[in-house]
Amino acid sequence: MTAYDAVVLAGGAARRLGGADKPGVRVGGRALLDRVLAACADARTTVVVADPRPTARPVIWAREDPPGGGPVAALDAGLGHTTADHLVVLSADLPFLTGATVELLLITLRASGADGVLLTDAEGRDQPLVAAYRAPALRRALAGLAAEHDGRGRLAGLPLRRLTAGLGLTRVSDPVASFDCDTWDDIATARARIREHGHVLDEWISAVKDELGIDLDVDTNALLDLARDAAHGVARPAAPLTTFLVGYAAARAGGGPEAVAEASRKAAALALRWADEKADEKAGENMDGEAGGEAGGSAAEPDAAPAPAPAPPHAAPDAG
Repeated sequence: MTAYDAVVLAGGAARRLGGADKPGVRVGGRALLDRVLAACADARTTVVVADPRPTARPVIWAREDPPGGGPVAALDAGLGHTTADHLVVLSADLPFLTGATVELLLITLRASGADGVLLTDAEGRDQPLVAAYRAPALRRALAGLAAEHDGRGRLAGLPLRRLTAGLGLTRVSDPVASFDCDTWDDIATARARIREHGHVLDEWISAVKDELGIDLDVDTNALLDLARDAAHGVARPAAPLTTFLVGYAAARAGGGPEAVAEASRKAAALALRWADEKADEKAGENMDGEAGGEAGGSAAEPDAAPAPAPAPPHAAPDAG
C-alpha cells in the first residue's frame, strides 16, 4: 500500500452532544478516537489535533491556533507534522471506518491523478474529513487561503468548503464508512448496529485485540471450527480451554498468524480423532448389545410351552 501519513481532527466542541467528550465516547467498548486510529494503523506518522489523552496506540499531538479555530486551522496544524506525499484526513467520530476503506481511498487517489479522494454519505454529500489527499496540493491550497484571508495568514473560522473548492477531487460513495456521530441518536444507532448478528463477532475480536494490545490477524473461522469440534467431540468446556491453549502454544512458537494456524490445525485434528474414537466406542457398544439379545432369546425360549405331565393312575379311562 502507498506510504501515507494521517491527520485525525479530534478537537471539536461537540455542541450537538451537549459538549460531551465525543472522541472519548465508547461504541462497542472502544473510544471513537481509538476506532479511527485502528483504521489508519498503517500510517507512517499519525497526528491527532486535540488536547492529549490516553490512546490505544502512540500518536503525535498538535493543536490549532487558537484552540477551537475550526477544521481548516486544525488541518493546517496537523499537516505541519507530516512528511509523506499522501495524506489521509479523518474526523474522530467514524465508528465504522476500517483499514480497507483507508486503503481504497489511497489506491483511488494514486490511480486517479486527482488532488484528493473523499467519501460521500448516504445522501451523496461530500465528507472532506474522510478523505485522502496529495499533501503538496493540500499545502498549496492552505497557503493560498492563508494569504487571502484578511491578509494576516490566519485560517481560524474558515469552513472546509473554502479549502476543497480549490482542489480537484474524486468521490467514492460509502454510506457506512462515512457515517459520523454528531448526536446521541447517532451514537445509539452505531451501538445497535455493531451488536447485530452479522457484525458483533468481528467487533468483539477487534475490541479485544485493542484492549490487549494485540496486532494479529488470524483465521477466526478456523478457530470457531476448532471450538465447535472440541465442544461437540470432547465436552463443552473443552472449547474455551482448547482455544486458550492454542493461543499459548502459538505465542511460545513466536506468535503470528502462521503459528496460530499451525496450532489450530494440530488441535483440530486431535479433536476429530477424539470424536472418531467416541463414535467407534458407541458403535461397538450397540453391536455388543444386539449380539447379547439374540443369544439370550435362543437359549431360554421363554415363550415355549412346557411338556405335559404324566396322567395319575386313577385317571386311566378303562380302569376296572
